Amino acid sequence: METVVSGIRSTGNLHLGNYFGALKNFIRMQHENNSFFFIADYHSLTTHPTPGDLHGGVKQVLAEYLACGLDPEVATLYLQSDVPEVAELYLLLNMNAYVGELERTTSFKDKVRKNPENVNAGLLTYPVLMAADIIIHNASKVPVGKDQEQNLEMARKFARRFNNMYKVEYFTEPQPYNFGEALIKIPGLDGTGKMGKSEGNGIFLVDDPKDIRKKVMRAVTDSGPTKMNSEMPEPIQNLFTLMDVVSEKNTIDFFKEKYGNCEIRYGDLKKQLAEDIINFTSPIRERIIDISANDEYLRKVANLGAEKARESASKTIKEARKIIGFKPF
Repeated sequence: METVVSGIRSTGNLHLGNYFGALKNFIRMQHENNSFFFIADYHSLTTHPTPGDLHGGVKQVLAEYLACGLDPEVATLYLQSDVPEVAELYLLLNMNAYVGELERTTSFKDKVRKNPENVNAGLLTYPVLMAADIIIHNASKVPVGKDQEQNLEMARKFARRFNNMYKVEYFTEPQPYNFGEALIKIPGLDGTGKMGKSEGNGIFLVDDPKDIRKKVMRAVTDSGPTKMNSEMPEPIQNLFTLMDVVSEKNTIDFFKEKYGNCEIRYGDLKKQLAEDIINFTSPIRERIIDISANDEYLRKVANLGAEKARESASKTIKEARKIIGFKPF
């Protein structure tokens, strides 16, 4: 059984894109691998160094992942900040990371361009912390999106560099995790791009029915087709993509036929889509609310995850220190 590590953001509120993208695969993956899922609360400080409610965000995202189906008895689900060994390995890897290579990473250059007033050392060494998160458990596989591929390559580089510098074959060079199927890309309601929190075009799993209806009815459309069986423009195709994941096949077929015959009424389509989204998200929303209110259960999950993660991480740190040459007197 392979060891797989994946970080999950700590800023709260999952949307449909998160669920139908990686999360559904995480839920399956936990039963097929030795899986570690950490909530990246250290990472969040690189772009939000003074969070308004760091603990609240962590609590929210923990409740949401549990509500969606991550099982703390099966996978290791933990807070990054609950495992101090991660910070120690981050320190050790930083000694062998070079400023020039870190400054050339795409993610760093993008963040500098977008936030020139917040170019902190943590932002520069983000790939090193990400590497520490992964190789602290000697993971062989890591699920990554397109935007994180370079950071995974950096993790491979740091693992390889450690092995070469100390003439050992200790750290595994992690490979991208292939789910065996194409990830579903859920579009946003603004007619272009993918669904995202920062883009303001998402439907969140905790949204109540009133908010969902309001958001869907504001979704971008056009004036309607003027030719039979004409190709759908992107905003309309996006609505049907959403339907594909939440609606019954006969519902989808009905509206596709109406579109093909130039009889589509977007108001009717949006109303149906909103109700289908509500039917899908309501059970998850109820579980999120119940779990969020159960502090004792959340504390138990966090403590269990920290215990399991530290068992793995402390073994790695002990052996890495020995390899480097740290010895007690």
